[in-house]
Amino acid sequence: MSASRAIGSPGPGTVRGAVPGGGTRLAALDGVRILAALAVLCYHYLALDSGWGEPATSVFPVASAWAAYGWLGVEIFFVVSGFVICMSAWGRGVGEFAASRISRLFPAYWAAVLFTAGTLFAWPEVRGVKAFSDVVVNLSMLQGGMKVPHIDDAYWTLFVELKFYALFALVVVRGVTYRNCVVFCTVWTVAGVVAPTADSGVLSFFAIPTFSPYFIAGIAFHLMRRFGPNAVLWGIAGLQFVLAQSYVQGRMISNLGRGVAAHTPVWPAHVVIACGFLVMAGIALGAFDRVRWRWLGHAGALTYPLYLIHMMAGLTFIHHFRHEVRPVPLVLGVTAFMVVLAWLVHRLVERPLGRRLRTVLRRAVQDIRRMSAQPAAVPAIPGVPAQAPAPEAERVRTIRR
Repeated sequence: MSASRAIGSPGPGTVRGAVPGGGTRLAALDGVRILAALAVLCYHYLALDSGWGEPATSVFPVASAWAAYGWLGVEIFFVVSGFVICMSAWGRGVGEFAASRISRLFPAYWAAVLFTAGTLFAWPEVRGVKAFSDVVVNLSMLQGGMKVPHIDDAYWTLFVELKFYALFALVVVRGVTYRNCVVFCTVWTVAGVVAPTADSGVLSFFAIPTFSPYFIAGIAFHLMRRFGPNAVLWGIAGLQFVLAQSYVQGRMISNLGRGVAAHTPVWPAHVVIACGFLVMAGIALGAFDRVRWRWLGHAGALTYPLYLIHMMAGLTFIHHFRHEVRPVPLVLGVTAFMVVLAWLVHRLVERPLGRRLRTVLRRAVQDIRRMSAQPAAVPAIPGVPAQAPAPEAERVRTIRR
C-alpha cells in the first residue's frame, strides 16, 4: 500500500543484464493496488450482512456471489507490499527506513481512526466503540498485539504489515543487497513452514505463515525487476505460490464463515491468486512498462486512505440509509463519498503531515548519529584545571619517567 516508484539507477550490486527501473512511477503497480482496494470494498459492501441487516445474498443475489472473493485483495496487497518495501529500502539505513515507513503509514491512519471512531460514536448501529481508551490505543497501530479491539476491522492487516517491516529491518541493518534479500527469503520460508508445527508462539507470531508467502513473493519479484530473473528467484516465487494455496480454504472460512464457505467454490480463489502472481511477474519483467496512464498514479495514491476509512464507516452509512435509498444507488453513493473523502485525507492530511513528519524523523535520526559519533564532553569543575584525555595523559607521564 505504499508509494510505488520504480528504481532509478541500479546500485553497485547490479549484475549485467539487469532490468532497468526507468525511474518513473510504475503505473501498472498502481493499477494492481486499485483493483485490490476495490475488490476489498466490494467484499465489505456487497458480501457482508452487517450493513444490510439481512443476508447480502438476498439484496445482491448475483453480485454477492462474486464479491465473496473480494477479501483476496488483501493477499494481493501483501505481494505489492513485499515488492515496494524491498524497493524503497534499497540504499537506506535502518533510521531512514523507519522514518519512511512511519511518515507513510501514520498520518492517513490517524485521520481514519478519528473519522471512524466519530462515526461509530454518532451512529452505533453496526457496531459501537466500547471505550475511549480503545481509540487512543488504536492510534498507535499496535492494538493487534495488545488484545485491544480494532476501531475498524480492516486494521488487522496493518499489524501484519508492521511485523513484516520489523523482520525486513533486519535486512536493512545488514544492508539491503541481492544476497541478503535472498537469504532473508530463504530463512523466512523455512520459518513459515516450521511454525505451524513448532511449539513456539514467538516463531508463529513473527513467521506469519498464512501471509508470508505473499510478502516473500513480492521481494522475489522486485529482485527480478532490479537484477533480472533467474532460476533461484523463479524458484522462490513459485514455492511461495504453492505454499499460499494451503491457506486458501482457511481464509475462506475466516472471511465467509464455515457454513457459507462449505457451499462456496474454492477454485475461483486459487485462480485470483494465480492471476495476481502472474501480473506481478509481468511487472517484474517489464511487460507492463508501456502502461503510463497518469490517472493511475493519482488513483493509486488514494488506495491507502480509501482502505482505511471505507469499512466500518461505510457499513454504518449503508445500514443507516438502507430503508431510504435503494441498494445499488446506496452502494454507489457511499463508495463515491469514500473516494472523495480519501482524496481529501490524501491532500489535506497524508501529504502535508507526512512530509513534516518525515523531515522531523530524519532530523532526529541525524541527531542520533551525530551524538553517537561524538564522545560525551566532560563538564568543567570550577577551580579544577581541565585534564587531558586519557591517552595524552599517559603519554606525558611516560615522558617524565
